[in-house]
Amino acid sequence: MPVRLKQFLILCLLFLAACGGRAEATPPPPTLSPQAQLGKQVFSRDCGACHSTTPDTIIVGPSLAGVATRAETRVDGLDAYTYLLTSVMQPDAYLVEGFDNLMPASLSKQLTGEELDNVIAYLQTLK
Repeated sequence: MPVRLKQFLILCLLFLAACGGRAEATPPPPTLSPQAQLGKQVFSRDCGACHSTTPDTIIVGPSLAGVATRAETRVDGLDAYTYLLTSVMQPDAYLVEGFDNLMPASLSKQLTGEELDNVIAYLQTLK
């Protein structure tokens, strides 16, 4: 085998070896339960015009990225579910600093009980 061909093959093998390391793949987002999936649809329809689920993205109200984690400790004595439910049912109960009370108080009356449960289930996935 000619020397140049050997050198070329060695370079190719070294290149392939260097490129063979795999970068860690980002894990796929968790699959939503059927209830949370329905809640995501309700959120998109009724809440997404004012609230983003992207961190640090403010549309009108605060971003809800990470809201499930914050809801666990925001008010002493309230679990995340109760905090989120109260925040939808009584929007002025726990205002986020820097935001006015612009959320419609009638929202909880416009949603069916099932839609409300579903949207709370979805919000609880936003950790």
